[in-house]
Amino acid sequence: MRLGNQLNYFGGIFDWDQSTLRLSELNALASAPEFWEDPIKAQEIMRERTYLEKSLGDLSAFDRDLQDTIELIKLGEEEGDVNVVLDGERVLNDLLKKCAKNQLEALLSGELDSNDCYLEIHAGAGGTEAQDWAEMLLRMYVRWSDTRGFTIKYIEESAGDEAGLKSVTIRVSGQNAYGWLKTESGVHRLVRISPYDSAARRHTSFSSAWIYPVIDQSIDVKIEDKDLRVDTYRASGAGGQHVNKTNSAIRITHIPTGVVVQCQNDRSQHRNRATALDMLRARLYELEIRRKEESANVIEAQKSDIGWGHQIRSYVLQPYQLVKDLRTNEETSDTQGVLNGDIDRFLEASLSEKITAISAI
Repeated sequence: MRLGNQLNYFGGIFDWDQSTLRLSELNALASAPEFWEDPIKAQEIMRERTYLEKSLGDLSAFDRDLQDTIELIKLGEEEGDVNVVLDGERVLNDLLKKCAKNQLEALLSGELDSNDCYLEIHAGAGGTEAQDWAEMLLRMYVRWSDTRGFTIKYIEESAGDEAGLKSVTIRVSGQNAYGWLKTESGVHRLVRISPYDSAARRHTSFSSAWIYPVIDQSIDVKIEDKDLRVDTYRASGAGGQHVNKTNSAIRITHIPTGVVVQCQNDRSQHRNRATALDMLRARLYELEIRRKEESANVIEAQKSDIGWGHQIRSYVLQPYQLVKDLRTNEETSDTQGVLNGDIDRFLEASLSEKITAISAI
């Protein structure tokens, strides 16, 4: 009975009949001779078609496995084979977990959830200690991306004075990259025995992560040249032989909002400028979305102070081992697993809150 309720709820999120009808419409559009005359629109249709094909395929496989397992349990009960029944129940429990994950995936249906995203990490106050923590955060997100088959492209990287990173921007590419990572924006706090302290004292460090979606040219974001301040500088950090030899790196400041983006991943200043402008368009678009959803003053207050009172998650390595999300109260003592990229429990907890909100409507 519990599984049936779970399936009914799953069906309430993802409508099989409407999705099948929509997929047929998309297939008809894609087969039209003039389909690729508008490449941007065509890409949108192809992304939606791919998503629906995968969702319908996953649901079909789920339903097939469910029916097979129910028949297996019935057979075991009829023949009095306890082991077969127990095996069937284990499969049912696995299907329940799979169904829960499908519910979370079904929530990633927002306008931009399926898009790639940019991830910015900035070290807070604290010098080398905070800069090392920023690099640890980057490693955590890169490893998480690897487990999902996502790809990473470095946009900007500013090395720390002695170790770690002052800042870094990467592009994370993959299905629902933005949808999964969008709740990670905020300040992350680390407590540990500092490897840079000769007295082996405990230190607290802060770094911020900010996530915003990659948007395509079909989304119109008006940017006036008079509102921009463009600075060129010599690149630092990773980037190949041209680093520190030419002023190819670009920093663009949007004066009305104070949003700053920078790019140094290419040898060409022109291409770095184009990438930085794309990032700026994405940041401004995401800022407008957030203004509609919550108070912009709260967001700006968070960005202005990477420190106490603004953290979303705490990572304690000393005197005990604990990672705790301060928004959902999700926690684990497997700190090394988390720092190695095992953050699904925290992402899923954030999405589960949305499920609860939907079910309460």
